[in-house]
Amino acid sequence: MSPSTIRTKSRVFKIVTIPGDGIGVDITEAAVAVLQKLAVVSGTFEFEFTEKDWSSKKYQERGYYMPEDGLDQLKKFDAIYFGAVGWPVRIADLGPRTDVPDHISLWGLILPIRNALGQYVNVRPTRVLRGITSPLKDCGPGDLDWVIVRENSEGEYAGHGGTTHGAFSHAVATEVSIFTRVGIERIFRFAFETARSRPRKKLTMVTKSNAQRHGMVLWDKIFTEITKEYPDVETDKMLVDAMTVRMTLHPKTLDTIVATNLHADILSDLAAALSGSIGIAPSSNLDPMREFPSMFEPIHGSAPDIAGKGIANPIGAFWSAAEMVRWLGFTEAADGLMAAIENVTEAGIKTKDLAGASDTQTVTEAVCKEIEKVLQK
Repeated sequence: MSPSTIRTKSRVFKIVTIPGDGIGVDITEAAVAVLQKLAVVSGTFEFEFTEKDWSSKKYQERGYYMPEDGLDQLKKFDAIYFGAVGWPVRIADLGPRTDVPDHISLWGLILPIRNALGQYVNVRPTRVLRGITSPLKDCGPGDLDWVIVRENSEGEYAGHGGTTHGAFSHAVATEVSIFTRVGIERIFRFAFETARSRPRKKLTMVTKSNAQRHGMVLWDKIFTEITKEYPDVETDKMLVDAMTVRMTLHPKTLDTIVATNLHADILSDLAAALSGSIGIAPSSNLDPMREFPSMFEPIHGSAPDIAGKGIANPIGAFWSAAEMVRWLGFTEAADGLMAAIENVTEAGIKTKDLAGASDTQTVTEAVCKEIEKVLQK
């Protein structure tokens, strides 16, 4: 065997996929194909995929999404790739179709994973990719380039509260938002470090402290304190309602954004729409301590109306896959995948939501071909 044919041993990563429901299955299949191609072409890493069928259909059959040891199972992997969850299903042997309420699917699967695996940071990058048109007038690549850092473990999604007299007209429900100094400080420091790593070194903090006078005021107070530790980062603050106006009318004034669990969830959907489609938006649920596997997923839902039709936009899934590769330490490969994605969108190979005529498979095959071109140069 000649030296030129000897291949350096590559790192093998164990990835667990949870396709979930609806187009989550479609885009996860596409993402796995792209990741396998990326691994082969890169030659520096390999992936071993294990799939978990923790879907709403299974919930209907057995009464739970994850088994009791589900979280322990996940801890054995290097990363988690998640599709989407939530879909009304019909199972013949269970009688008429019944919906699984969204709060059941959310609290039965994704929120326990985020909470139990220390994924207290949710990162949602947003930008206008080459070949994609923003609904904003005169907004193109480079004009909208944001990273939204979402607190991912407490706040409005802490799960505290309850319902009493639920069966009566005088029902009472409470939803208690939990904000801790530890939780606020750690998300701010992550956001500041993110802002510092970007060219503009600019961070905008979003709250609603004029109306929410306890938790949000604490956010304001701690932000002011931590700002002093980062004199090289430019900062400003916005109320969340005013922020929607600024995002729409003045996108160039924003760069890195940090907000609470609920506010960032809403703002990132707006950001995705402003960048062209919610179908292209990625997210990373990170354990910055790297004690547990982090989880990567597109932010769109399960879209039952188009599930299984082969027309779902896989770009958000591919971008999420790129963020996973980056988190695992392969920046060059991640950048190569993003370049391949943008070459494809710029060539006009896009799904219907981006005013294109291509299906999921066509876009996937095109990105795989571009990976070969980009990384083999």
